[in-house]
Amino acid sequence: MADELKRRLVHASGSGLVALYLLANYLELGLTWQRFRILMVVLAVGTLALEFLRLRVGLEWWIYEKLTREYEQDQIAGYGLYMISMAAVVLVFPSEIALPAMLMLALGDPISGAVSDDTLKRVKSPTVLVTMFVVCTVIAWPFLAPLATLAPIAAALGATIADGVTVKIRDFVLDDNLTIPIYAAVAAWVVLEFVPV
Repeated sequence: MADELKRRLVHASGSGLVALYLLANYLELGLTWQRFRILMVVLAVGTLALEFLRLRVGLEWWIYEKLTREYEQDQIAGYGLYMISMAAVVLVFPSEIALPAMLMLALGDPISGAVSDDTLKRVKSPTVLVTMFVVCTVIAWPFLAPLATLAPIAAALGATIADGVTVKIRDFVLDDNLTIPIYAAVAAWVVLEFVPV
């Protein structure tokens, strides 16, 4: 249980990247969206390098023991997928879509995990689904509602589907650390592009 709490806190720490961008932007410190994109790519590449060292070279740090799950011992860990998906949405989408998508992963996922029973189900319980949807709508609202009222709802729905519906391809389970920001960003983008205001 203690390790699970540590994982959730590390998960939530990703919101610091969004806070860094917003604060630097507010204080006019020169962290443009383009520079933030470069930062996210550097962080994602660094994370993949660590995963390469862990999986191929055998690098074993105590932190891996605490923060990775049993099934991640011989495959890319959730934090690697987390950084890949965050970097992907930052590279592909504008800030008003990418930032809330990042926060849905950083904050929405650990909150929904706290109300989940942590068993692998095809579809999570209604309590988990509603919690994820409400949290993600609240997260997305300040970013997306000024652009289109339906956009935060669509983004939250995308994140909820990514978090709440398990996609299994043979023995491989598609990790929600990879899908939450991507589903949320795509759903918001579709609304902003194709749904009349």
